[in-house]
Amino acid sequence: MFDTGSSDLWVVSSDCTSPDCQAVPRYSPSSKTLSISDQPFQLDYLSGSVSGRIGTETVAINSFTVSNQTFALVTKTDGLDLESTGNSGILGLAFPGASSIPAKVGTTLLDSLFSRFADDSDRLFAYTLGRNTSDGLLDVDSSFTIGTIDDDIVPDPKRIAYTAVTPAGKDDFDFWKMPLQGITLDGQLLPLTPSRISGVSSPIAVLDSGTTLVLGPKKDVDAFWSSIGTGGSARYNQSLQFWEVLCNRAVDVRFILGDEKSATHFPIHPEDVSWADSEQTTGWCLGGIQANDRVDSGDWLLGDAFLRNVYVVHQWATSSHPPMIGLLNLTDPDLAMQQMRHDRGPDSAPPISVQPLRQVSDTSPTTTIACSVGAIGGFLVGALVTSLYRLRKRSVAQKPSL
Repeated sequence: MFDTGSSDLWVVSSDCTSPDCQAVPRYSPSSKTLSISDQPFQLDYLSGSVSGRIGTETVAINSFTVSNQTFALVTKTDGLDLESTGNSGILGLAFPGASSIPAKVGTTLLDSLFSRFADDSDRLFAYTLGRNTSDGLLDVDSSFTIGTIDDDIVPDPKRIAYTAVTPAGKDDFDFWKMPLQGITLDGQLLPLTPSRISGVSSPIAVLDSGTTLVLGPKKDVDAFWSSIGTGGSARYNQSLQFWEVLCNRAVDVRFILGDEKSATHFPIHPEDVSWADSEQTTGWCLGGIQANDRVDSGDWLLGDAFLRNVYVVHQWATSSHPPMIGLLNLTDPDLAMQQMRHDRGPDSAPPISVQPLRQVSDTSPTTTIACSVGAIGGFLVGALVTSLYRLRKRSVAQKPSL
């Protein structure tokens, strides 16, 4: 899985005897170029964990080959549900500062790749997550490129809006994060709580392809759904501990991202706000935005529910500028609304009425089963709600954290 919310590369070993890893292809330690050290590797997730040994191996991605690349060969997995996703490991694409493998032991794969690029402006990777719609109105192919932008999707790179990555310290970077200036619902601005990150003037959003949903502060998410739920069209499911919305509720939701002077509106498809994969006979769907107050290097986590609506460029630091995030909107809000009503039927709920934060009741606990697996290619959420959230870094709860 390509994961912009972590930094380490790990794969399951053929020596792994855990039931979780035996259902997927495993890597054989018999490779002549493999070297395994005595350095242990341990990574705990919100639900599940992996452990093994750190080693080096020749790693190839398409035409790129890196010899003696540091990675982890995992010999034990627990609670990751690898069988349902088909993943044999994770390729982390965040900054070295977020790595669980110590810098003195080795570099991340992304750092190794970029160190070979003579032109530092080519030190980038870019992607979009595929979408197939029932009538083809908004079909988008998945794409992942290193060192270049996909001109089939972006014929005019000047349209991409760039923002400097928000640092973790003065000159330190961990995750791909940027300012979130606001969220609108049918054109109405939703009040947001101040950032919990010191030294910033607006909430901070972390872009994470390894998370399926959008996660935000509990008070903000409660206000979001209370505003959408006018007329009883959204509800908090106390037994499952997450927000649900009527599957035909059609709302124009846009995230305003970037620096204050150059912030850009990015609409998301209404079907990403209301996940039909979770639809049952009651007509209620899983909300694509859920609460989690344990994201502590940012305020919001923008997973696939947001990311499949944009083309994303991750630019490494160059001699002339710091690391940058480039975003290009791929979702036409009018066509998306047309698609929603074609697929789900008419929405008879009353108009949106944005609720002030102070009027939102504090009855719903923070979602603890917060994330699942999203990746390049866009893994779909299965029918069982309890399986939606299996794979996620414990880094949303403890440092090094998202």
